[in-house]
Amino acid sequence: MTKEKVLEALKNVIYPGFTKDIVTFDFVKDIEADGDKVSVTIDITSSADEVKQQILHDATTELKKAGFETIDIHINAPKPPKQMSNTISGKNIAPHIKSFVMVSSGKGGVGKSTTSVNLSIALAMQGKKVGLLDADIYGPNIPRMMGLEEQKPEIQGNKVLPLKAYGVEVMSMGSLMEPGQSLIWRGSMIMKAIEQFLRDILWSELDVLVIDMPPGTGDAQLTLAQSVPVTAGITVTTPQEVSLDDSRRSLDMFKKLHIPTAGIIENMSGFICPNCGEESDIFGMGTTEPVAKEYDTQVLARIPIEPAIRVGGDTGHPVVYHKPDSETAKRYQEAANKLWSFVEEVLEEGAADNAAIQPTTPPGVSACSTGAGAASGAASGGHSGGSCGCH
Repeated sequence: MTKEKVLEALKNVIYPGFTKDIVTFDFVKDIEADGDKVSVTIDITSSADEVKQQILHDATTELKKAGFETIDIHINAPKPPKQMSNTISGKNIAPHIKSFVMVSSGKGGVGKSTTSVNLSIALAMQGKKVGLLDADIYGPNIPRMMGLEEQKPEIQGNKVLPLKAYGVEVMSMGSLMEPGQSLIWRGSMIMKAIEQFLRDILWSELDVLVIDMPPGTGDAQLTLAQSVPVTAGITVTTPQEVSLDDSRRSLDMFKKLHIPTAGIIENMSGFICPNCGEESDIFGMGTTEPVAKEYDTQVLARIPIEPAIRVGGDTGHPVVYHKPDSETAKRYQEAANKLWSFVEEVLEEGAADNAAIQPTTPPGVSACSTGAGAASGAASGGHSGGSCGCH
């Protein structure tokens, strides 16, 4: 029996969730064949025990078919990532991703998607394994900004492979829809979509998944926070007071959802002249410092208005990658450094925990009936209607 025969047999072992075999993936390493005895080492990329057991079973079956009697298979798998929730009531539907960063804003139009794109690429340029999830269901702009608007994702089994650009794995509703198509969805549909983006996309074992959220503080934010332990929250704002008012709501949401707050990005902060390089205060700048102190957090960066940002977003050439020496790119890199230091601190302390915000409503019971009014009604033996109007 030769090594070639062993490899030929193992070509029939398909890696779970994919259409390729473990030989094509170059997962088969050390082979020792002697008569009807064989010893094989297989390196896999998943820490899931069910993947390991499936490969072990299929490889043993195929080697027996090839005529081997004594079979020794050793599978090297990465250690399961530490669960971010430290109680049994916590939840993490994507445990192979080490950390999650929620990029949020109190209102639309403040540059949240631009921030998500450039922070993701900055982290990837620093050597991190990064994913970017465009969870802004109603306004999915990430494909254009990442130069992926003409690409559609591939299907592997019953999963979807993320697209890739600038060293970042990317998934967006915009990559699954026809251009210009509108989504008229209720909250429950948005909640289901968020869960599927986490569970049904074949994300690698990422260091961080950056999630561009819809503006506001609604169903999408709550669903994400209940589905995975969010490691860090970032609020994007502009310097104007009307934007800061909404940003306070976003920061308050982080507090209520027990999401560690990494800081604030002050976007459109000043203007850098493309001709002389001088920075001017035309729409305000530096106004987020008092808000950061108010919520015991930091300003990650002040990102100025610079024509290269707009051009990069429209053409799929993000400024942090294509203009790395620009002042804006340097500030995004600085923000990425601060963000990663914060993420590492949270992971070390085990501070990302969504146990306290898990739904407690029993199956079949409306959440509207579980408030203080319903509780007091039950205590008195009578019926108490809630204020939501469903009774």
